[in-house]
Amino acid sequence: MERAEYDALNGKIEKLEALVKWYENQLLSSKRRQFGSSSEKTDIGLQQLGLFDEMRITPPPGPETEEITYTRRKQVGKREDDLSGLPVERIDYELPEPERVCPECGETMRDIGVDVRREFQLIPAKVIVLEHAAHTYACRSCERKGRDVTFAKAKAPVALISGSLASPSLVSHIAAQKYVNGMPLYRLENGFRYDGVNISRQTMSNWVIKCSELYLEPVYERLKKYLLSESVIHADETVVQVLREPGRAAQTKSYEWVYRTSGCSEHKIAVYEYRETRSQEHPKAFLKGFKGFLHTDGYKVYHNLPPDITVVGCWSHVRRKFEAILKNNPKGPNAETGVAYINVLFKLEREFAGLTPKERCQKRLEKSKPIADTFFAWAAGLGALPKIPLGDAVHYALSQRPFLENVWLDGRTEISNNRCERSVKPFVMGRKAWLFSNTPAGARASSVMYSLIETAKENGLHPCRYLEFLLETLPNSTTSGLEALLPWSEALPERCRAPKKTEAAV
Repeated sequence: MERAEYDALNGKIEKLEALVKWYENQLLSSKRRQFGSSSEKTDIGLQQLGLFDEMRITPPPGPETEEITYTRRKQVGKREDDLSGLPVERIDYELPEPERVCPECGETMRDIGVDVRREFQLIPAKVIVLEHAAHTYACRSCERKGRDVTFAKAKAPVALISGSLASPSLVSHIAAQKYVNGMPLYRLENGFRYDGVNISRQTMSNWVIKCSELYLEPVYERLKKYLLSESVIHADETVVQVLREPGRAAQTKSYEWVYRTSGCSEHKIAVYEYRETRSQEHPKAFLKGFKGFLHTDGYKVYHNLPPDITVVGCWSHVRRKFEAILKNNPKGPNAETGVAYINVLFKLEREFAGLTPKERCQKRLEKSKPIADTFFAWAAGLGALPKIPLGDAVHYALSQRPFLENVWLDGRTEISNNRCERSVKPFVMGRKAWLFSNTPAGARASSVMYSLIETAKENGLHPCRYLEFLLETLPNSTTSGLEALLPWSEALPERCRAPKKTEAAV
């Protein structure tokens, strides 16, 4: 065999071996995503970094401690805690008078104690036909005397949707079942049928879309206005399938963009927006007029926004790249070191949680930034090949460095975009149940509903009761009264607020 042929075969074998390893890694990653734990908690910390002499870092000093004293409420059992917010009905079981007579002496026995047993009693919902009968009155005297007859009619609530059987309570229930509990409309249709109520899934869908267009979109736009007035927000996106988009195949992917406030915001807001593509034009249009910090993942469309927007990268995404390697190869020291560096940054963030933004910014520059600089220097010095998992993780970290380091600019920023990912999750979980939207109008209505529901939940409201209150109020109100209807308004009735669980025993 010729030397050149031998070298060519060896090179081919090396490439095939690398390809096999790559496919093995992809298979392990896929199985872990499908069947493994999704938790990002790890016990790899600063102590692991000490294993490498060339990377030794002096651990940051612990926070100063002070002795405090406090009082706590008397410890209550979990069952008492669970029942504390519910109404109680009591049924007393007493002996009839004749059975209270003592068989020995004939005297009447007295009550000396009660044995109480508690249980949950469920009262199923029921559907009734509510008739709004508005009476009209006329003056009989004027009629007898041949004068112009005066008429007066009692005022009844405006119909939610003219000519339909829809009511605020029914539409809010349908919306909450679909968007809060992930119940597809065909299951709701079957459930109603068992209760003797025939409402088709198409009718329910039309009601939700109509109420969104007629009443809820102004509230949605007001939430968006408040969101864009913030100085720090988060953004993310996920796929959604819409079957009947003009000029597009039913299988084509569309996208749900999610924007939400950060932890420093006065009002907690999550806004969802349906768009046909994942193009850069959509965040540009949505964020028009916004000035401040935008938390995102590494998706490149966020990196070409107007100069008034400073993109802050997500350290969680960097850590996941190294964690994926570590899960497939637990003996990989380089991946373990990468995870350890980033875990230290998150540990420091937990220590800084109670500080003011100015203090947090200063502490980050003193403690976190040197560790991040060492991490980037370590990653750049690895010389990892680009087509292997470690090279991919290193390249991602180094390419995202300008955005990751923007977290040091302001104490109001956060080290990850996890806050927005938590807002994406309700949509993703719902999508697993209802699978797709039939039309763009339905997808837009879903965006409005998710925005109102998730914002209501963020502000401690009961989402179904809040929607019902909006649908009762908005048909008879004007846009000037929207401020009193926003989820953080003190003017909202108490019934809109979710029950507060009593404080857990300390």
